[in-house]
Amino acid sequence: MTFLLEIIRLGLNNLRLHKLRSLLTSLGIILGVAAVIIMVSIGEGTKQKALRDIQALGATNVIIRSVLPPESASAAQQDRGMTVAYGVTRGDLRRITHFFPDARFIVPLKAVGDEISYREKRVTSQAFGSTPELIRVASLRVARGRYLTDEDMEQRSSIAVIGHLLAQQFFPVEDPLGRDIRIGTKVYRIVGVFAPVGLAGGRGSALVGRDLNLDVHIPLTTAEMEFGDRIFRRQAGSFSGEDIEISEIYLTTETTEEVLIAADRTRRLMQVEHPQLADVQIVVPWELLEEQKRTQLIWNIVLISIAAISLLIGGIGIMNIMLASVTERTREIGIRRALGATRRHIVLQFLVETGTLSCLGGVVGIVLGVGVAVGLEEGLPRLLRLQVLARYVNAAVELETQVTAWSIAASFIVAVSVGLLFGIYPAVLASRKDPIVALRYD
Repeated sequence: MTFLLEIIRLGLNNLRLHKLRSLLTSLGIILGVAAVIIMVSIGEGTKQKALRDIQALGATNVIIRSVLPPESASAAQQDRGMTVAYGVTRGDLRRITHFFPDARFIVPLKAVGDEISYREKRVTSQAFGSTPELIRVASLRVARGRYLTDEDMEQRSSIAVIGHLLAQQFFPVEDPLGRDIRIGTKVYRIVGVFAPVGLAGGRGSALVGRDLNLDVHIPLTTAEMEFGDRIFRRQAGSFSGEDIEISEIYLTTETTEEVLIAADRTRRLMQVEHPQLADVQIVVPWELLEEQKRTQLIWNIVLISIAAISLLIGGIGIMNIMLASVTERTREIGIRRALGATRRHIVLQFLVETGTLSCLGGVVGIVLGVGVAVGLEEGLPRLLRLQVLARYVNAAVELETQVTAWSIAASFIVAVSVGLLFGIYPAVLASRKDPIVALRYD
């Protein structure tokens, strides 16, 4: 045991005597480990953000949405005064309700109005009539005030719940609760303000097709009574009209196991009245969630493979330096063999040196990788806001990183394994030197 400890001490002492060479030797390992951690943290952060956006749409939801068919869009552009009828109908809603008696929720949305205004401030309408269940189905939260109630539906109340961003635009210093806004020419009193919705700007926003923070919700019964089915859009001195009975339907199942079956049934059901689903889009967040996970797995494999090249280069660097060290220390090897050291002892001494280089490189690489990964999330936006870079890149770019324990453990284990693997050949080569020849080496 004492002899083993002495071998370890000699190996560490040799590394201490050549600090710069030891640092340069382990540089490839350091950069390789850091690269693995940084790339995985970026990929994992991006994945988690996308998954949160998709999950916010509801993992047990099937969303049936009205979309303008391409041929209708072309015709509308040629004739600005025409009216186009398309999308989900009340008949579709009745069929869905009939064929899905076990659904947890079936919630319709109806787009209304052409603009939303408060005094001189105006925005393009994102007002929807819906039912009180929508807040549960769409995972929405009310930050202030309240949401729609059954009483509002029965009384066809002229009340509205507005999005967080819309509240900031219309009421930067005022309390929005109790204020009146206009949807088209109709007046509605604000009774609630939504909490910020994280879908804005993310993949979820692209799936929804709008920024939910600008939405306004009113009772569905009020929307049907005051607006009907026709929506007019004013553009450059002309207008176009759209006849849409229902903009969206949220079909919610009890479990995620049922949602894919429900999605297939919904597609077949909608194809009866909407061949090729030209004017209807069916979005299944759970399918998108699974697809995103598979895509991210492939992406992580690619990133790790690229970073593993740095570890491979680091291992080659260690072998190269250790081979040079064997030649440099030939006389030392001969003396040690003459004093009774066995081949096993010589191999062990060189493996101690390569193992130490790999471990230290792995530890430094972990510290560097974690530091850069954590710093990127805060530092990148600040860097992009510098005047030198702001003119060339979008300063609003956000990067989310998430350091994972498995990337740290895996990169460290691989780094040590690579170092030891590439250190075996020089160690064996050193142990096979003839003691007499080694003693005569100058």
